[in-house]
Amino acid sequence: MNDKYSKYETLVRAFHGDIYRYAVWLIKDATIAEDVVQETFMRAWKSLDSLQDEKAAKAWLITILRRENARRFERKQFDYVDDIEDIPLVDDTAINDGEPEQQALHNAIQSLSDEYREPLILQAMFGYSGEEIANMLELNKNTVMTRLFRARNQLKTLLAVDPLRGQYNG
Repeated sequence: MNDKYSKYETLVRAFHGDIYRYAVWLIKDATIAEDVVQETFMRAWKSLDSLQDEKAAKAWLITILRRENARRFERKQFDYVDDIEDIPLVDDTAINDGEPEQQALHNAIQSLSDEYREPLILQAMFGYSGEEIANMLELNKNTVMTRLFRARNQLKTLLAVDPLRGQYNG
């Protein structure tokens, strides 16, 4: 039991920040993200013995988080918001309010549809390969690679317009 607790504590210390940031990106509400992350780590504690490869711990936690997020819709315990765009995204580690370019990039990424944003975040924030992303999202690797390609192209288009002057930069 002590060994399990030590393993769990190491897991939480190593990955809590990344898992929380990913949850905020995925859910777009910091309060709900906190709840889902807590559920994720509770489920991880219960299933800790099933983690065979500690090198795959972050991917394992992301998979648990995605399933917990899906469960919240199945249970319908959370209030749904009519206009998700009105919810502020709070992620102080990803946004530097002093730099307009950083804010423009953040806004451009947020404007992508979930099917493009999620694989892009997994690749850009966590450095996962297309194959690893495909496993986490339960998609074909070619589908993931296509979504990554389209996400990057959409970002290029969105960022080609100067956000400060409304002028095309391309």
